[in-house]
Amino acid sequence: MTELDIPSPASLEIKAVWQTLAEAHRHLAELKGLCEALPNRAILLDTLSVQEAKDSSEIENIITTHDELYIYSQGSVASPAAKEVQNYIAALHTGYREVRQSGLIRMNTILMVQAEVEQNNAGFRKVPGTVLKNQATGATIYEPPQDAVLIEKLMADLLVFMHEEDELDPLLRMAIAHHQFESIHPFYDGNGRTGRILNLLMLQRQGLLDLPVLYLSRYITSTKDQYYRLLQATRETGNWADWCVYMLKGVAVTARSETGLVKNLRELMQATKHRLRSELPKIYSQELLNNLFRYPYTKIEFVERDIGVSRITAAKHLEALVQKNFVEKKKVGRTNFYINRPLFNLLTQISLGDG
Repeated sequence: MTELDIPSPASLEIKAVWQTLAEAHRHLAELKGLCEALPNRAILLDTLSVQEAKDSSEIENIITTHDELYIYSQGSVASPAAKEVQNYIAALHTGYREVRQSGLIRMNTILMVQAEVEQNNAGFRKVPGTVLKNQATGATIYEPPQDAVLIEKLMADLLVFMHEEDELDPLLRMAIAHHQFESIHPFYDGNGRTGRILNLLMLQRQGLLDLPVLYLSRYITSTKDQYYRLLQATRETGNWADWCVYMLKGVAVTARSETGLVKNLRELMQATKHRLRSELPKIYSQELLNNLFRYPYTKIEFVERDIGVSRITAAKHLEALVQKNFVEKKKVGRTNFYINRPLFNLLTQISLGDG
């Protein structure tokens, strides 16, 4: 690989690509509109990013539980796997802020995202020897570029491609850019997770989503063999159609699934709001409701901060919520957590359907 192998738009003008592309745009537009209509969109970024981080990390065989993730995200001690997932969440938020502020995906953006994912500043590969192997047989599947100067050039070329304004559809651009990034494999570690975050940042930058909430990692996890097979087949044959259809289908399936999730989240939030007003009118506030939906595992300190009350009042509020079965109390170490069980169940039982 001495230069980016970018397919011509004409080579992708086939029925399967355009049908899947139309479906992907339709479901993505519905998701975007639904997110824009929510009064508290930031809650989506906080709650859904945990699921994305978990699924993305599972592709790298970093396995943890939702309970552990939510507990750790609130400041408790966690396993190395949970810390890896939290690093991914931090990287996603870093990339989101950078793109929102500049409107660009800069080289430094990519470096910052990978540094958060891996918690180091190793930067691009400088020492040759990296190969991708079959985990079962140990056989070499693919050897990415080895020369440090070439890696930097290819990454610079990729950034130019990602920002080009031509007739290429932005979803096809994302699919091609993802393949190229994974083929350049610019880092010693964290390429997969960094590449999956870049997918989100490209959609955000191109205005297809205001928040980076199209989380393709669950789709990739559930089709992992197909993902790696098509990555390699495209390198070997130069036939991009099957790869693009695969990625576009992932966008459509994921957007449809998350549209259902956001609708259910909105309904659950409204139902909880009505119950709170009816059963606990003295403590109800929009800030308290937001707290319960931003943190599936909340605690006294968060309520104290978010609604501006004393620690004693925050504790009383949470105990009242326990008594009325709005939350469940769970002690972990010295800390009491208060679980919004319906929200937790909603976030952890997402189904992609049959595609």
